[in-house]
Order: sequence, then C-alpha cells, then structure tokens
Amino acid sequence: MQPTAQSTPPSATPPTTPPTTPTATPTATPPTTSSSLDLNLLVALDALLTEGSVTGAAQRLHLSTPAMSRTLTRIRRALDDPVLVRAGRHMVPTPRAVELAGEVREIVERAEAVFTPGAGADGAFDPAALERTFTLLADDTLLTVIGMRLLERVRVQAPGVSLRLIPEGPGESTALREGSADLELGVVSAPAPETRVEQVFTDTNVGVVRRGHPLLEGEITPERFAAADHVTASRRGRLHGPIDELLAGRGLRRRVVASVPTLTSALMVVAQTDLVGRTGLRLGAAHVARLGLVSFEIPLELPDMPIAQAWHPRYEKDPAHSWLRHCVREIARELSPARSAAADR
Repeated sequence: MQPTAQSTPPSATPPTTPPTTPTATPTATPPTTSSSLDLNLLVALDALLTEGSVTGAAQRLHLSTPAMSRTLTRIRRALDDPVLVRAGRHMVPTPRAVELAGEVREIVERAEAVFTPGAGADGAFDPAALERTFTLLADDTLLTVIGMRLLERVRVQAPGVSLRLIPEGPGESTALREGSADLELGVVSAPAPETRVEQVFTDTNVGVVRRGHPLLEGEITPERFAAADHVTASRRGRLHGPIDELLAGRGLRRRVVASVPTLTSALMVVAQTDLVGRTGLRLGAAHVARLGLVSFEIPLELPDMPIAQAWHPRYEKDPAHSWLRHCVREIARELSPARSAAADR
C-alpha cells in the first residue's frame, strides 16, 4: 500500500510541466523589433536633441538620469547611430540626428495634439476655431519682417486670433516667465534656465551706407571702414560692441557719433547722412531697398546672428502655441537671402 502512497508524488510532478513558460519567449522578442516604433523613444529623442544633454532631457521628461541614459542606448540601437557624441564638456548631435530633428519634433507635436484638450475629433488642431491673443516680443526689424508676415497668415488661417507685437525693453526680459509675452523672437543670448529656445534661421551682419557714399569708392578695408563715422543701434544706448573689439584687435578704432534704439531708426539716419550703419543681410533687405541704401560686406570676421524663437515650458504642449511656433518656423524658411552689395552697385 505504501507503494501507492509513493505513486502519488509522481502526480505532484506535473507542476514541473509549467516549462510551458517557453511560450513566454515569443513575448520577449517584440520589444527588440518594435523598439524603433515606440512613441516614447521619439519623445525621448526629441527631448535629447532639444536639450543637447542626457541630464537636461531627463529633467524635461521628469525621469532619472540613468533611466534617460538607458533610453538613449535604446535609441542608438534603433537608429544605428550615436545620436549625441561628446565634444569637450558638451554633447553635440550627429549629422543623422540633425537631419531627423525637425521631423521628430513635428511627429511629437502631432502626437501630443491627439491627447491634448482642444484637438479636433480627428486629433488635429483647428486654428480656424481658435479665439486668442498672442503677445510677441521682438526688436522692430523682426516685428516688421516676421511679424507682418505672421499677421497676414493669421488673418487667413485663424481669423479669431489677435497679435500684440511689443518691442524689447532696455533691460533683461522676464516677460516669458511672467506670462506677459507668449513668444520672443531674436538673438536669445542669455535665456532663463527653463526657457525653450529654437533657432529658426541665421543672418549675416552687413554694413550699410547711402548710395554714392565715399566709402563705396574702392575696396572697403578695415582701415577705411574704421576711419568713417558710424551710427549704432542699441536698446541699452551702448556705443561700442563686437565690431569695436575686432577693430581693436587690429589696432584700429572707429568713431561712433550716435546710438539709436532700433535698427530701423539707424537705417533712416544712414539714409540722410554720411554715417555708416549695420544691419542683417536678410532682415534688413526690405528696409535697405526701400530707403535706397547700399549694403556691403564688413571687412571683419563678425559672427553670424542666430535668430531664434523662445517660449516658456508652460506652452510646450499647448496646441495653439505649437501652431504659432510652426507658423514662425515656416515664415523663417520663406525668408530668402538678400542680394549682395555687388549686385546693388
């Protein structure tokens, strides 16, 4: 009878048959194959490319730095590309990452719109149904060049939207943080730590004089450029800047006889005097043509002007604000470079 008792344990052996868990092995495969289609990876990639650092992206997505580091490893594996590589103390995007950045941002914005209140039944944001006032902060040139084009676009696409265009003040702006401005346009040199900044195009510094100015007679050398009298535009009333530093490096000094608050007013002064001014090749093109001025290449290695749009993170997932930024982005692409001074002469 005891044998029968011993025969019962074999019936306990069937629990060992749950090696049917091999069926769990197929479920382990999909994450590897579908990782490149994971929307979370796109969101993480967008944050990494925007912030340019693992730590910054982690803070933006409210993740730990190790978790974001692991996500970057998955992204690298999915794209077969390093995405971000170290350059000194910073990380820079690879050419492949730069190429993908715009497309990734657009996909993420579309996906966010689907889950954001205010999206249409199909998940698309409809600007035609929007009733809102946007406040833009910029200097007079940008308000004229981009602001006017934006106004025309808004009137067609979103007739219920009003634009309030206000100039930059003389001090450091806290308008984005305080909510008194929705978007800032310009050279955003020292933004607040939380501010989102997106470069929309790059402009080149050029000199400008009235037609027939003596400076145009012959080659414009650093010496001849420095010998002329100048007018400068500064909202803080500064008389000296990067041009003076570069001239000083050559042992030269120019005479700035006037400082005016805006680039437009500086160009008007140039049009009626023998003073030499400065403007952006693309941003100043319309004013230069309208005033009959002549632009020329400044004989110094001046850095380009990175024109950006900046906003507070409170608007990051706002579909209406996202649409506004998209409009600015498209208008910036439409701005074609102005003709060179050689063509004007």
